[in-house]
Amino acid sequence: MESERIRINRIIKQSSAEGFGIRFCVWFQGCSIRCPGCMNSEMWTKDGGKLYEASEIVKDVAEQGDKIEGITILGGEPFDQLDGLLFLVTECKNIGYTVILFTGYVYEKLLLRNDKRIMDIFKNTDVLIDGPYMEEKRDFSRPWTGSSNQRYLFFTSKYTEKDLKQAKNRIELRILSDGKIMLNGMGNLCQGTIMK
Repeated sequence: MESERIRINRIIKQSSAEGFGIRFCVWFQGCSIRCPGCMNSEMWTKDGGKLYEASEIVKDVAEQGDKIEGITILGGEPFDQLDGLLFLVTECKNIGYTVILFTGYVYEKLLLRNDKRIMDIFKNTDVLIDGPYMEEKRDFSRPWTGSSNQRYLFFTSKYTEKDLKQAKNRIELRILSDGKIMLNGMGNLCQGTIMK
């Protein structure tokens, strides 16, 4: 498979706030869904962020070794960059990492596209969290989701509903070398971590 270019908003190489265990997190830039009330509206434009070779990102993931359990892909909207997304999930899965993938699209509607790339993405995903953010259904009682309509779809046996029941929302605060502060995570600030 040939590497593709992906427009990325940000990367966090180790986070415990975006899925099971410590994860390498990649936020795709660009979103055609644009949910009202979205907390990542700065990721909507397709010209923001930075272009990466997908193979560069896979190399960075592999360099983490056993410090991480897997990769989490968020956005923006990952399915708006299908070729790069396919390369990323396939290569990360091939080197032994788990894949958690967020999308504002609903799983069944993605299936209706009848696109082999989408089917191959699902084959290389352990957990898909689907559905648009809906302000009127705002709910932080479950981990990593912002509204009650969003679903967890377990495509492999690596993670289960039982694992999900033990997971909690977290917010991480990072103080960057230039003095800027970056937050990531979800929820009601019930737990937090300061990272440098």
